[in-house]
Amino acid sequence: MASLSAVNSTLGSLQTCQTDIGTGMDMITEVALDLVESEGTADSPNLKKMEEMMLESAKLDREIEHFVTAVNTMTSQVRHDPEAMVALSKSVKAEFARLMEGASDAELNQHPKVVAFKDSIQSSLPEANQAATEAEDLDEDIALTQSQFNFTCPLTQEEMVNPAKNKKCQHYYEQEAALSMIKSKHKNGKKFRCPVVGCDNKDVKPTDLVLDAIMKRRIQNHKRQNAKK
Repeated sequence: MASLSAVNSTLGSLQTCQTDIGTGMDMITEVALDLVESEGTADSPNLKKMEEMMLESAKLDREIEHFVTAVNTMTSQVRHDPEAMVALSKSVKAEFARLMEGASDAELNQHPKVVAFKDSIQSSLPEANQAATEAEDLDEDIALTQSQFNFTCPLTQEEMVNPAKNKKCQHYYEQEAALSMIKSKHKNGKKFRCPVVGCDNKDVKPTDLVLDAIMKRRIQNHKRQNAKK
């Protein structure tokens, strides 16, 4: 018979796996952007492999999410009925199967990180093509492009390392700082307001934030340019 403490421990491990999957997907996006930069096309076999890896990661992430949901649903029903714990494993499997039955491969393309992956590739193509045709002016072009962006996080007041874009108001924050602040606010029953002066977005949620690989590369290029001076 499973115990709730053991169940909670397993859920914690699964959620850690989800975090690792998300990190892996971000790394795949960065590798894909390197490929676009070097090959100047979105049709290369290597890039197709990167997309396949993203979809496989999204599929695994979805399976974990459905399993966690199934466990939470079933344990909430048996929490006050110790005898029902005997059948918990069976009921979780049944609920997981029900959730997976409605899943489709098409919806994997709607996974936030898959969407961000595809958007990043499309956004980087013009920059990659320009770099290929105007290589001699690359440093100057990068410096000009970067001057139009503010790389400072409004929360930490430091240059961002992992910039997350708010899909609602389009503002950027350091990912870890923003998620930590949202968690802290929610813990105290409050909403997290976008810290950018003048922004009227009063309820920023974790799901609103997407790591922006293009902005991350701009920041990295900015650092490299400053190192040359």
